Amino acid sequence: MKLALAQTKPVTGNVNANLAMHEQFIVNAVTLGADAIFFSELSLTGYEPAQAEALAIAPTDVQLKLFQELSNQYTITIAVGAPLKTPAGTIISLLIFQPGKSVLVYGKQYLHPDEEPWFIPGKNIPPILIKGCWVQLAICYELSVEEHFNTTMSAKPDVYIASVAKFSKGIEPSYKRLVSIASTRIHALFVNAVGAADNGVCAGGSAVWNKKGELLASLGVAEEGLLIFDTTTESITR
Repeated sequence: MKLALAQTKPVTGNVNANLAMHEQFIVNAVTLGADAIFFSELSLTGYEPAQAEALAIAPTDVQLKLFQELSNQYTITIAVGAPLKTPAGTIISLLIFQPGKSVLVYGKQYLHPDEEPWFIPGKNIPPILIKGCWVQLAICYELSVEEHFNTTMSAKPDVYIASVAKFSKGIEPSYKRLVSIASTRIHALFVNAVGAADNGVCAGGSAVWNKKGELLASLGVAEEGLLIFDTTTESITR
């Protein structure tokens, strides 16, 4: 299976511009043979908690039809980050589009204290099956939550993917955590954004570790780009 990590530079609050950018990354990933593509935390709007309520969308929003159409057309799984409207409030979500299936919603269950004024906890979902591999998801702060990790390991996934919005100070501890996770004999992947976010700057560094906890590849702190990881051969395409 080939998994693509899309390190993008979201345009703050401009969903239309970000939709176009997502589409281009998806098409590029398909050209490189990807079976699935994963974007960073709140990739459709940029990581801007104070604007999240105004920017929040529903899973049935007409703008999201693009992703289902692309998933169907190219037989690719697509996971995009968005603030999602629910009856109880706004959650941080990964919306997962699979060919011919209804959209899945992975909700960030464990919020950082700084996010609590703007969001409510979502609901994690079990690992998703892609091309015979079970893929476990995490969103940013969940990386550091032991309860989340223990639940993850009990499901015995093949791949762990963290979708994040991390500034430079968050890269090193995230890497250390992912090395630890990968060392439990699981592929570990990390997808971050670049550019302005929440009065700071996302620091990129999207990366892949093998089942020994060895770093296979990473992207730079400011570059947009793709990492394509083949879980069978452990090869990387950029």
